[in-house]
Amino acid sequence: MHTAKSIAVVAHDNCKNELLDFVACNFEALSPHNLVATGTTGGLVEKLFNKMASESSGNHKLKTVNRLKSGPLGGDQQLGALIAEGKIDVLIFFWDPMQPQPHDVDVKALLRLAVLYNIPTASNRSSAEFLISSPNFNDEYKIKKVDFTEYIKRKL
Repeated sequence: MHTAKSIAVVAHDNCKNELLDFVACNFEALSPHNLVATGTTGGLVEKLFNKMASESSGNHKLKTVNRLKSGPLGGDQQLGALIAEGKIDVLIFFWDPMQPQPHDVDVKALLRLAVLYNIPTASNRSSAEFLISSPNFNDEYKIKKVDFTEYIKRKL
């Protein structure tokens, strides 16, 4: 994992404001990294980030968020594919445990892939704060990759 990481940011509708507040409060920590997001969340994060960059006295560049499809329209699956391809370093996913989602199976598959590929994952504000305050967040970090050789070679 390089010092500039690819960070996926995702939020269910009832959690979008909390995610935006998290992004605003952690603007400096997130600025050096590449952001990937599903649907509406990506547009909201990009707009907020660029507003903060233009108002900042620092040397912050305008940021383009790599926007995938909306979660229910396949964005969660697109994100899962990026994780499987090794193109996502961190997943910050503020999901709503109280609201049933029409794409619940896709959400479960996304979270499964994050665990399978050993991607640091935050599912709420507290875990996201802990994750980005880790000394490993801005340094190079080698994720211990799981060896699937035996699984692939198995006889069915």
